[in-house]
Amino acid sequence: MTTKAKTTSTYLETLYPSWGQQFVMNEVLFEVDTGHQHLIIFKNDQWGTVMALDGVIQTTEKDEFIYHEMMTHVPMFAHGNAKKVLIIGGGDGGILREVLKHPTVDAVTQVEIDQQVIDMCKQYLPKHSAGAFEHPKANVVIADGVDFVTDCTEKFDVIISDSTDPIGPGEVLFTSRFYQGIQSCLKDGGVFVAQNGVSFMQTDEVTTTFKRLSPLFNESSFYSAAVPTYVGGIMTFAWATNDLSLKQQSVDVIRSRYDAAAIETRFYTPELHIGAFALPKYLQQAIQA
Repeated sequence: MTTKAKTTSTYLETLYPSWGQQFVMNEVLFEVDTGHQHLIIFKNDQWGTVMALDGVIQTTEKDEFIYHEMMTHVPMFAHGNAKKVLIIGGGDGGILREVLKHPTVDAVTQVEIDQQVIDMCKQYLPKHSAGAFEHPKANVVIADGVDFVTDCTEKFDVIISDSTDPIGPGEVLFTSRFYQGIQSCLKDGGVFVAQNGVSFMQTDEVTTTFKRLSPLFNESSFYSAAVPTYVGGIMTFAWATNDLSLKQQSVDVIRSRYDAAAIETRFYTPELHIGAFALPKYLQQAIQA
């Protein structure tokens, strides 16, 4: 384990075998093999504090708000009255922070496999969670996400899977077994969303997710957002529900909910919410193939 070491080295992301992005590491704040995954947190002059797991950039101080707002507010405002929310993964706390902004929420359960990710993000990326882990409505469970949804007897209005890419401990969160568990603990009228990679580079992940979700829900689809440090194009989010009306909400309905919640956002808008479901042709064709 290393902590706070000055460096002039670079961090090369290894998500793709033949190309990638690299970051100057102005200072390594923390690095460890947690027993679940390799974790490194470092400073970069452009992106602030950066966290990577198993060779893949997970989040940065500078652009985290785009991902966390779109991952959270699209399902939350589409539902309109979510009281119980389940988060799988999300150890940096950004999703929990955004969910707790919604006045309809009574309780949030967050299931994270790696306690050390939470601890180090609270220390080195404190603005991500902004105290959310200590919120009285939050219940953090250190457990395997698949086991939790398989055994869980509770029902949730909104379920958000903020996983890593399907490598290491995140791989099981893209399996049919996981999605079947999600189906069993999602309330009638509820919605499930999940991180699904950069669609141009990870099209196979999108099509595999679609094939696994489609038999389980009346509607399975995707929406997107451009997150700069997720290199290669638009970030895709899986969407699954049995309530077809949730994706059909008008911009006026979403706007009224947004205004009533009085949530300040830096990226999300009701107009972006509606437009996010408009997928590029290559992605439509891949899903329909």
